[in-house]
Amino acid sequence: MGEHDEVYGRERMERLKALLREFSERVQDLDEQGELLDAAPELMKRLGELRSELFHYEVRSTYDTPEVAENRRIVDEAKQPPEPFRAEPDDDEQWRRPDRE
Repeated sequence: MGEHDEVYGRERMERLKALLREFSERVQDLDEQGELLDAAPELMKRLGELRSELFHYEVRSTYDTPEVAENRRIVDEAKQPPEPFRAEPDDDEQWRRPDRE
């Protein structure tokens, strides 16, 4: 099964992890230097980029490929209780023995 565009690939996941780590390290460095609040514009820009990438990760990591969606549909359908058999009112006569006279 090939990867779909909607699936968040392994490489992109690793890049996102690296971006989060870099952001964390930058915040710690700025804090140690006493410049945390002075760097608000830089941090806002980085947060915007991270937020966007995290959104893409969340959407794509929960996306069902067509194959997974079909499998899920089949399983959900199988979990439903069976519908009871309902004979037509006219069919009821077929089950009875003819009256003996």
